[in-house]
Amino acid sequence: MQSKATSVEQYINEVSVEKSEAFKKLWEVISKNIPKGFAQGINYGMIGYSVPHSIYPDGYHCDPKLPLPFVGLAAQKNFIALYHMGIYASPELLAWFTTEYPKHCKSKLDMGKSCIRFKKTDEIPFKLIGELMKKMSPKDWIGLYEKNYKKPAKKK
Repeated sequence: MQSKATSVEQYINEVSVEKSEAFKKLWEVISKNIPKGFAQGINYGMIGYSVPHSIYPDGYHCDPKLPLPFVGLAAQKNFIALYHMGIYASPELLAWFTTEYPKHCKSKLDMGKSCIRFKKTDEIPFKLIGELMKKMSPKDWIGLYEKNYKKPAKKK
């Protein structure tokens, strides 16, 4: 479910009472630890962090008018979702995260390709998420993105 919020503050204010404290803390951890250069805003109906066009003019290959997405944070009906494209694109980062997760959290890791789902708000591993955010700079992400996803320019 995508929010119609047009600002981060509005999105945070729309989060349900049951999730609001944990969601706000997770947002603060991400905002505090994500490397300089990523821009925060509303992307895809959730809070997003992306590489702005000022740093990466090519934008996102699916829609070059959009900045290059990196991290998303959403309050879903039954969980809080953290989308991290670095985990999706880097087997090394995924291996690090899945190895570290049990050291920080009693519950089983509930994860899709880039989506980490937190169903129990009292079991969110905030310290681990802070560490995850520090692992990839905009430059690192651009390099990984171009290597894995961007189609090479057609030769004329």
